[in-house]
Amino acid sequence: MANWMVDIVLLHRLFQSLESGKSVEQLTLNQYMIDIQHIFIVGSKGIPGAYGGYETFVDKLTEYHQNDTRFKYHVACKSEENGEFEYHNARCFKVKVPNIGSASAILYDVLALKNCCEYIKKHNIQHPIVYCLACRIGPFARKFQKRIHKLGGKFYVNPDGHEWLRAKWPLPVRKYWKYSEKHMVKHADLLVCDSKNIEKYIQESYAKYNPQTTFIAYGGEIRRSRLADNDEKFTNWLAEKGLKPKEYYLVVGRFVPENNYETMIREFMLSKTTKNFALVTNVNEVFLEELKKKTRFDTDSRVKFVGTVYDQELLMKIREKAYGYFHGHEVGGTNPSLLEALASSDLNLLLDVGFNKEVGEDTAIYWNKEKGNLAATIERADTLPAEKIKALANASTGRIANAYSWEFISNEYAGVWVK
Repeated sequence: MANWMVDIVLLHRLFQSLESGKSVEQLTLNQYMIDIQHIFIVGSKGIPGAYGGYETFVDKLTEYHQNDTRFKYHVACKSEENGEFEYHNARCFKVKVPNIGSASAILYDVLALKNCCEYIKKHNIQHPIVYCLACRIGPFARKFQKRIHKLGGKFYVNPDGHEWLRAKWPLPVRKYWKYSEKHMVKHADLLVCDSKNIEKYIQESYAKYNPQTTFIAYGGEIRRSRLADNDEKFTNWLAEKGLKPKEYYLVVGRFVPENNYETMIREFMLSKTTKNFALVTNVNEVFLEELKKKTRFDTDSRVKFVGTVYDQELLMKIREKAYGYFHGHEVGGTNPSLLEALASSDLNLLLDVGFNKEVGEDTAIYWNKEKGNLAATIERADTLPAEKIKALANASTGRIANAYSWEFISNEYAGVWVK
């Protein structure tokens, strides 16, 4: 709600009270305050969000709502100390978490939720929404839902993707994720799913709990990089990595098995393309050695592990100047790197799974994991006419602008908050 609208409503209430015989001195501020919806967000590492999906989401949501007087955000921020600060008009509260290994993330959420409940009670906040990102604290979900309800609030959850399917987790951890997901679904007042496929999975797998769900996707940037094509930061990076504009295929993502690096590398090596394959990723040495033994990628000079790129303008330029982008993710909901690729890269080659097709629709080319399929797709992509590539580029950019822009996503969340 714009500030001038707030002023009009306040004046209207003031006149009503004066007409009823009350003096201005008798009126208290609370009588004329617009009913603000307080939203407490737990589960991201905090804002400002330099890197990471949830962190970027919270950063963008608070940015687009920072002048909306209907909402007040309270954001948990993992820290080595306690305290508070303001960012995008959000109250950011630091949560000090002891380092207890992999369980630190669970403890962080528990401590943050405890902080939320204490703050709500202390400040007598009416009808708060506590929004928990990811399904880490399932064993504690019932306890916190009851406590939040007692305070007059609601407990919302973003279930993220299929964390229990990720190969990086040992079996006991995967079992915990599945157990935790079940109890988060069971005790959430609303599940905000960032993929229609995730929403369908929740509805079908946990039908006995009658889960209340809605779909709001993750968002993506739709602008071009601020770096010029001849910016030294970009040209020096290309020279250092042995790459040329529009002469490389690209992948950006976490270096984990479920992102299908083995298939992409093996199939690329099988293809007859003269272009390079640049992999922007953090390297897990154990997984890297395993891939080297399986694919012998070190014998193919076209395959280039180029490290991570934390400069977002440079990364955006790297995407823009790739000939094509590979996306091999098959676990999770709306993937941030896919949205960024569709917004920035002209030609996108996506693994043919529901999560990716839901986002890319007919704006991309699809491949599967059958032997020779991606290699043949690469060779076809190499021969695509320029006008076909341009048409796909325009379509994919339009797809992100129409359904995944941060402005659109923020408006969708506003609709959920004011229900």
